[in-house]
Amino acid sequence: MSTSIAKKYVNALIQSSSEKELLEIYKYLEQLVDAFKIEKFNNIILSPDVSQEKKEALILSLLGVKEPKFVNFIKLLAMHDRLELLPFIVKELKYQISLKNNVFEGEVLSNFDMSAAQIAMLEANFSKKFNAQIKLRASKSDYPGIKIALDDLGVEVSFSLERLKAQMSEHILKAI
Repeated sequence: MSTSIAKKYVNALIQSSSEKELLEIYKYLEQLVDAFKIEKFNNIILSPDVSQEKKEALILSLLGVKEPKFVNFIKLLAMHDRLELLPFIVKELKYQISLKNNVFEGEVLSNFDMSAAQIAMLEANFSKKFNAQIKLRASKSDYPGIKIALDDLGVEVSFSLERLKAQMSEHILKAI
């Protein structure tokens, strides 16, 4: 439900803003999302005891932004008691900007460090495969192999050493 409401706000933003304004608003909203990771901030935003005006003032004071479209957008969300949707709005806005620019971000998880050349090769191959510009960031984890996740495209590719060993053993046993 929250995502569908967030999509409506994002569509309104896209229709009423230039690309430059949209990127600026996204930059501000992205900074606000970090505040939603703080439990006390969430308690204030979700509290029925705190007035909408105070919630609006809190959010606007965090950034100190005077850009009229952004301020009006926050006021609109506060007026309709939708400030808790900001993380969903940021996610949807990022997706829409990615679609518009045909640039998508993803993550490479592995249990070893990957070089910049390896990441660049993966980016080039995935860019060619999806006919879009793909940007990958490497993260070290305890995953035994490599996992590439492109959430905006709904793609996850993984190569697990354990799975490879199991498949090879199964193939050898079938051959015997």
